[in-house]
Amino acid sequence: MMKKKYWFGLIPLMLFYLAACSPHFHLDFLGEDKLQEVALVPSRAKAKITVIDLEGVISSNQGGLFSREGDVLSRVYQRLEKASSDPQVKGIILRLDTPGGDVTSSDILYHEILRFRQKTKVPVVALMMGVAASGGYYVASACETIVAHPSTLTGSIGVISVFPDVEGLMNKVGVKTTVVKSGQMKDAGSPFRGMSEEEKQFFQKIIDEHYEKFLKVVAARKENGPSLDEIRKLADGRVYTASEALKLGLIDRVGYFQTALDEVLSRAGLKEARVVAYTYYPKRQNNLYATSLAGTEFMSEPVEKIVSGLKTGFYYLWLPAL
Repeated sequence: MMKKKYWFGLIPLMLFYLAACSPHFHLDFLGEDKLQEVALVPSRAKAKITVIDLEGVISSNQGGLFSREGDVLSRVYQRLEKASSDPQVKGIILRLDTPGGDVTSSDILYHEILRFRQKTKVPVVALMMGVAASGGYYVASACETIVAHPSTLTGSIGVISVFPDVEGLMNKVGVKTTVVKSGQMKDAGSPFRGMSEEEKQFFQKIIDEHYEKFLKVVAARKENGPSLDEIRKLADGRVYTASEALKLGLIDRVGYFQTALDEVLSRAGLKEARVVAYTYYPKRQNNLYATSLAGTEFMSEPVEKIVSGLKTGFYYLWLPAL
């Protein structure tokens, strides 16, 4: 009897060890094999409004520890695809709570939303939660209307890339690195030495190119919105409150879920609809403000872990801990 209790107690530790050692190990048995539709706001209407959550850092990296699903990019894409195959889906509410993410993943999601709109002619309304900054705002710009909660922080229009420099530390501990390279710029950005002015200018050009693209995305959001020159003046990387963003023309409305729902119903020409979401956990108690339906995670990742996990690259990201 004691042995059985002993092994039973070891099971959680064994699962934790497997998940920690393998980024591809997930507790899949906790979820269904396929995405299931669940009702968030029941109705007798046949038409559906689908809520899709975009939460966390936008990237194509594997999902967090014990995550049923993979990265943010694949989660949102999968739900857009499912919604596009259902003729009863008459509108999408994209609910964002994200500081942004890498440039490529943010741009892919932006274009997938535009593709969805073009393919289905279904309206997509963005609903910003606590934070929808940088890449989050970039993605929201693909929606027809942006609604922000009164307490939302948004904006942070800009690009960032971080290059650690451990040369001083290595000198203190007596460690040297020998680099054999084919060209002068092959190890540009290396953490083992300081960055030259030429290298800084080289990376700045890349930053500037991504920045200009971001500005054009914002300017293209609405015909009567801020001009490119106006956007450039306010796009210095700072975040804005919802009320400030509304005055600057970065968002369209300030309100709550019902505000976004009324907007998408109006655009779809509907008086009523069922509000649904897609999940691998249909047996959970679900409502509008329940934990994300994207997947069950038993361990949240602190900011420090997110920062340390950032791969080399360029980001549309607001993360003050950087």
